[in-house]
Amino acid sequence: MSLNENLQRAKRSKNDEFYTQLSDIENELRHYTGHFAGKVVYCNCDDPRVSNFFHYFSYNFERLGLKKLITACYKNQDRDLFSRHDSERAVWLEYNGNTKGGRVPDAKDIGVHKLERDGDFRSPESIRLLKQADIVVTNPPFSLFREYASQLVQYGKKFLIVGSQNAITYKEIFPLIKDNRMWLGVTPKGQDMLFDVPEGYAQVLLATAKEGSAYRVIDGVIKGRLGNAAWFTNLDHKKRHEELILYKRYSPEEYPTYDNYDAINVDKIADIPMDWDGAMGVPVTFLDKYNPEQFELLGVAYLWDDSFESHTFYDDYVEVRPDGTKTGMSGKKANGLAVLRGREPRKNYLVRGGVEVH
Repeated sequence: MSLNENLQRAKRSKNDEFYTQLSDIENELRHYTGHFAGKVVYCNCDDPRVSNFFHYFSYNFERLGLKKLITACYKNQDRDLFSRHDSERAVWLEYNGNTKGGRVPDAKDIGVHKLERDGDFRSPESIRLLKQADIVVTNPPFSLFREYASQLVQYGKKFLIVGSQNAITYKEIFPLIKDNRMWLGVTPKGQDMLFDVPEGYAQVLLATAKEGSAYRVIDGVIKGRLGNAAWFTNLDHKKRHEELILYKRYSPEEYPTYDNYDAINVDKIADIPMDWDGAMGVPVTFLDKYNPEQFELLGVAYLWDDSFESHTFYDDYVEVRPDGTKTGMSGKKANGLAVLRGREPRKNYLVRGGVEVH
């Protein structure tokens, strides 16, 4: 495949072909071992030729006490242990453990079944496999994260999945976090994660991206890098119940209020006042420390939903960057990034008739 073809493919797929490293899987999964005994695990976006999720669960099948492991993937294109390269159809694999009692998976114990379609997680046959599962663990396509997570919730599945931390503010995702139906995993949000990438995409990274930012070279192998990856789950873990120790006290001078919502502003998590029981605006990184027994989530300022009806709306405005240049935005808009009284806006501001509004 030419570089130009790879570039075009990369524009379409972006991070959808990033394969999670075994070390990252092991580091996160070790906090959930008690959840898997007697369970059916489904990895429905994972080709076992490249998926470390299949590797982890098949090699730890007996230790975790799994009942069954199911993996579905898009159609194979290489001859290997799992595919004789004699079918254009996708396959799904079923593993019930080593029949000889060993801990290393035997190819003879892995059932390979053909799918009528391409293995898309939304297809009827993939949904039938999903219904068999107790827990879903995978790295779904980031571009389809909203739809993927919504499907898991729709079918009432337990899950542990990798996504972008940007998903926190999706209108389909944050309500789940707010209602304690989804939360962050143990690995700190925003921690660098490196991913295995197909050779074609590795060429694209070399040709178009900056080393250290979009990718890294480890022992001569190009690894895709994401600085905003996060784990999302509804499996309980100990970190979620750790109490955040507070030591500061409220004062109106140190904690000014917002123009458009009845809450105080807290710039740093460490500055949350221990004697304030009202609403407060905190950095989104707070979700790494969120304990539902200690705090209540009210909403996210990015989302203009019913819980934030008090946002100030501007019908006639021009949006201006900090350097004074216009962004080109106009029309009805809420100042979702709340600006504090008595402080200069940090980002873009709104102007109506030559007068600054916010």
